[in-house]
Amino acid sequence: MIVLEIIVYVVIPPFHRYIDAYTMQNYMYPSKGETVPTWSILVIAVFVPLFFFLLYFLKRRSIRDFHSAFLGLATAIAMTALFTDSIKNCVGMPRPDFFHRCFPDGVATYAADGQALCHPTSLSSYRDGYKSFPSGHVSWCFAGLGYLSFYLAGKMSLFDKRGYSSRVFFVLLPLLVSILIAVSRVDDYQHRWVDIIAAAILGMFIAYFCYRQFYPSIYLGEWAGYPYEYQPQGIFSHGLHGPRAVPTLNGPPNDVEAGRI
Repeated sequence: MIVLEIIVYVVIPPFHRYIDAYTMQNYMYPSKGETVPTWSILVIAVFVPLFFFLLYFLKRRSIRDFHSAFLGLATAIAMTALFTDSIKNCVGMPRPDFFHRCFPDGVATYAADGQALCHPTSLSSYRDGYKSFPSGHVSWCFAGLGYLSFYLAGKMSLFDKRGYSSRVFFVLLPLLVSILIAVSRVDDYQHRWVDIIAAAILGMFIAYFCYRQFYPSIYLGEWAGYPYEYQPQGIFSHGLHGPRAVPTLNGPPNDVEAGRI
């Protein structure tokens, strides 16, 4: 997936939509700096969840849980990046500030058929200007921090019907951070609302999909949060991948059944 992502991001150019003087009016928002720089997304979406995985490992000394959490997060981030950049290239939606990427000197020129004749000074910025939909910042954050929210919900047994409302805060806090970052992308005129909504849905869906590859449902109460028991199998074989981690509902969980060891 990482190799495919590099090919999609570096080698394959985005689709260039037809833009004339009329449609260009939608892309004349001012160019601003990024409130949340691109490099920080790697820290927020990857290293912050890893920090919590490490804290739990230091507390419980469960290498299987750390391994499962890491694999799930890595898969979620890689798949999200691949899906996001593939869609970006296919859609080729200009960013709200595309005018200034196309005509950095402010002088707009158009061909006889109305097509904008861009003369960018930065080819990388110009190429990135066609990658508005969906937002990479937002999809990465919702994939990484969304995965962390599912992880915390399982570890805290959020839905065990005991009503400890303080757990809701810790589970939803990563999502609040993701939402604020998403809003900043609109405030910076890097994306539209549809860009960030689609990216949030994409990131959360992949995060949940990858989480469930390694952990049972967060609605299992006290059973939630324990990784499935690993069963070696071929990639296309049916096999069994963790039934012993799923509750039998015959009494309270024990260390072996719940996957603590």
